[in-house]
Amino acid sequence: MEQDEIIIRQGIVHILDGELGCPVFSEQLLELSPDINDFFRQHIFKIMSGDDMKKCYFNDEENPEGMYKLVKEFSEENLVNSSKKMAGLLYSIMNSNITIPSADFAAVTFQFKSVLYLALLKMNYKESFVHMTNSSEGSNVNSIIKYKAALPASSAKLSEAVIINLADYTVNIVEKKYEVNGEKCNYLSELYLKCSASLSSKSKLDIVTRAVEQVNKKHFAEKPVKQMEAKRIIKEEIEENGSISVEKISEKIYGTVPEIKEEFDAKMEKYHMQKTEVKPQSEKTTRKFEKQYLKTDTGIEINIPMEQYQDINQVEFITNPDGTISVLIKNINRISTR
Repeated sequence: MEQDEIIIRQGIVHILDGELGCPVFSEQLLELSPDINDFFRQHIFKIMSGDDMKKCYFNDEENPEGMYKLVKEFSEENLVNSSKKMAGLLYSIMNSNITIPSADFAAVTFQFKSVLYLALLKMNYKESFVHMTNSSEGSNVNSIIKYKAALPASSAKLSEAVIINLADYTVNIVEKKYEVNGEKCNYLSELYLKCSASLSSKSKLDIVTRAVEQVNKKHFAEKPVKQMEAKRIIKEEIEENGSISVEKISEKIYGTVPEIKEEFDAKMEKYHMQKTEVKPQSEKTTRKFEKQYLKTDTGIEINIPMEQYQDINQVEFITNPDGTISVLIKNINRISTR
């Protein structure tokens, strides 16, 4: 997707500051200046194009009231009143759990590829320092003060937000766990939306790579080349298919050793991911597969771009008769230091 494809239509902001004791609702829509348009567009783009977003499903039979009802009854013409009710529900949860940070709550309607969406952006406050000018005895006195309710910059990434497709009521969410009644939970999905959330693409990819690392560390601790090959296979899958099939990489990495493959598959089954296809869409998520990072027992660190690692004319790993390993780096024209 492209950022310019997002068309901001309407927006409103409510103040959910726990120190005030009650929410401060706005009674009017925002005036969407070019700067405000860009502010919301950039935040929405980061959410929708990132891999932290996960799908969330309303269970209309179990939860006919609350947010599901408000979403079903929502219309742009009633954005002020609807958003006040949505913000009020969130504030009631925040007010009962002081670990949940205060924030401004923005309800924004936008259009993407002819589909209307509602974005609920919880913009948690950041501490910031600002200057202040006072007049004292006919002269200016400039000072610096700490401002505790600064909003995230447009270049920042929101950690809590909900994107609702108003055509079919599907929900995408990014969220963070906070302590509620003594236990950390995903309060946005579990308490606020009361919906069932799946894992994000980033979380799924982390689970797969962590399982590969654990299995390799257990069985191939003395075979670094085998460990590097696993990383290469995952990168190759992403490049060729734009996704990772857990079944395929299990076969490609461990297919020749059935007992180890079975161990890896059991780890994936624990997360109900044995037949999952992971589709990361952000380059930031897959960047860790761009290079091979090696560290020898003698303290030497080597950083090899994956393209060079895959080219035997650039890098070669040699197993010596005594069991030690030599790394041969070939065809170097120039070496620089830093």
